[in-house]
Amino acid sequence: MIIKKIEFPLKDFFIKVFKKNIYLVGGTIRDYLLYKKIDPDQDVDLVVVDHSYDDIEKKLSRYGKTSTVGKSFAVVKFTREGHSFDISIPRRDVKKEESSHSHKNFIIEFGSHIKLEEDLHRRDFTCNSMAMRLIDNKLVDPFNGVKAIKEKKIVMTGPDTFFDDPLRILRCARFSSVHRFSIDPAIYVQSKAVELDELSKERIQEELVRILLESDRPSLGLNEYFKLAVLEKIFPSLFRLTMTIQDSIFHPERDEYGHHSVWAHTLITIDVARKVSRLFELDIENTLALLLAALLHDVGKPATTKWEFKRNRMTVTSLLHDSRGVKIAETFLAELKIETRSGFPLKNTVLALIKNHHRIYDLYRNREEIGFKAISRIVKDLDGYDFLLALLDFSDRQSRRSRPLSFNRLDRVAKWFLEKKDELNISRESIKPLVRGRDLLDLGIPPGKNMGELLKKLYELQLDGEFNTREDGLKKFKKTGGSN
Repeated sequence: MIIKKIEFPLKDFFIKVFKKNIYLVGGTIRDYLLYKKIDPDQDVDLVVVDHSYDDIEKKLSRYGKTSTVGKSFAVVKFTREGHSFDISIPRRDVKKEESSHSHKNFIIEFGSHIKLEEDLHRRDFTCNSMAMRLIDNKLVDPFNGVKAIKEKKIVMTGPDTFFDDPLRILRCARFSSVHRFSIDPAIYVQSKAVELDELSKERIQEELVRILLESDRPSLGLNEYFKLAVLEKIFPSLFRLTMTIQDSIFHPERDEYGHHSVWAHTLITIDVARKVSRLFELDIENTLALLLAALLHDVGKPATTKWEFKRNRMTVTSLLHDSRGVKIAETFLAELKIETRSGFPLKNTVLALIKNHHRIYDLYRNREEIGFKAISRIVKDLDGYDFLLALLDFSDRQSRRSRPLSFNRLDRVAKWFLEKKDELNISRESIKPLVRGRDLLDLGIPPGKNMGELLKKLYELQLDGEFNTREDGLKKFKKTGGSN
C-alpha cells in the first residue's frame, strides 16, 4: 500500500542521508490515516534500518546537533534548523524478571540485525505498529493496523507481550477516549488479572491528566478505566462511586444500564465541564482544576449516603458530602503527586472547589437576601477562582438534564452570581486587606498575636462591607478601639 505523501520538516533531508533505509513510524501515520492531516506540533519518530547506532550518529552529526543521551533506548536525538527528532534503529524488549510488570523490567536489544517487523511488534496497538518508507511512501503493515483504523478498534499488536507493560491498559483507555475507538473484548478479559501496583504515580498521573485535557469527552476514557478494572485497582475512592446510588428523582441521570449511580452523575458532570472549559477558552491550568474538581466533587458521597424519610417519602441523602470529600480528594491528589502546575495552585484550588461546590446555588436560593457580605466571602474563600466555582456548580446541575451537553451559555444561576459580583464590584483585587500591619504599628500596636487578631477582625469588617478604603478602616479601628 502506498500512502499519499506525508510531509514534515526535513523529510527530503533524511531521504538524502539514508536513502531507502529510513522509515516514519508510530502515531504520525495513524493520525494521518485517521484525520488526513498531521499536527504540526506532533513528534515525528523515525527508524533507520541496516545501520548501527554509531553509523546513524556519525552521519547526522555532520549536519546538525546530535545527542546520545537516549543510547540505552537506541535513540539518537537530532536537531537541525530548529526541528528535533528521535531517530532509532530497530529494537526488541527482553524481560529481566518474568514475574515483574514494571516498565523498568526490560532490557532493550538493538542493532542492524533486528528486523523492522520486530521493532513494530514491540509496540502496543496494531494501529501504532506501522511504518512508512520515506523514499516512496510504501506502507509496512504486518499487523493489520490499517484494518484497525478503518474499524476504529484498539487491537493488541502482540497478545503474548501486551500486558508486560501494564501502562498500556491506561493508554488503551486514553486512546479510546481521544480517538473514539472501541476496545477489543480480549483486552477487557485479560486486563482483569494484570497487577497495576508497580506503575509509578507519575505515569498514572500523566495518563489521567491526558484523558482530561486531550479528550472532548473525558467520560469515555474514565469509564474505560472502570471496565478495564483500573478504578478498582488504582482509584478506590472513584470505584466506590460506582457502587453508590443517588436519589432517582433528584438525580434522574443514569448510566446505559439504568443505574442512578454517583459515577454516572460524575461522568456527565465532567463532560459538561469539559465543554464549558472550551466555551470560555480556559487555559490549561484552570481547565485541569475544573476537571479534577468535577471528577472528585462527590467522592464524599459513599461515606455519607443513607436513606432518610424526607419530603414525605424515602429519599437518598448525602449530608455533608462536600466537606467529607475534601479529605478524600486531598489524599487522592497527594497520592498522584498533584500539587502545583506552572506556578498555579492546582491542589488547593481543586480542594476549595470541592468544599464549596454547592455554595453558589445555596446563595441563589436566598438571592433576595444576599449582598456584599456573602459574595465577598465566597470570592475570598476561593482566592479569586470563584469563576471556576460558578462553572463547576453549573456543570453539576446541568448533568441532571435530559440533554446535558445541549447548551451554549450558562444558566440563570451562574449568570446571577457573576452579575451580582460585578454589581457589587467584588473581585480578588478589590477585597485585598486594606489595613495592614504597618498601619497598626503607626498607631502604636506592637507586632504579635494581638496585632494579628486585630487585623483579622478588621478584615472581617471589610468583608462585611463596613468600609471600603484604608482611611475608613482606620477610622473604624479608632472608633471601636480595636474591638467589635
